[in-house]
Amino acid sequence: MRFINKSISCPHCGHHQHINIDATCGDQDYYEDCRVCCNPIHMRLHMDEAQHKIEFFIDSDDEQIY
Repeated sequence: MRFINKSISCPHCGHHQHINIDATCGDQDYYEDCRVCCNPIHMRLHMDEAQHKIEFFIDSDDEQIY
């Protein structure tokens, strides 16, 4: 299995926390609650097989993307 441990910063309160990313399931789009402020953190994982890269994005999900 391919698990990656990363440190992220909550987009709501800025608290740093460690998360485990499961890179065995391909592209993912999910939410996890911040351990401090309990607000949802939107997480997106994209597997770029051609370049052997994993792209990981986080946001507060209240940001508008155009």
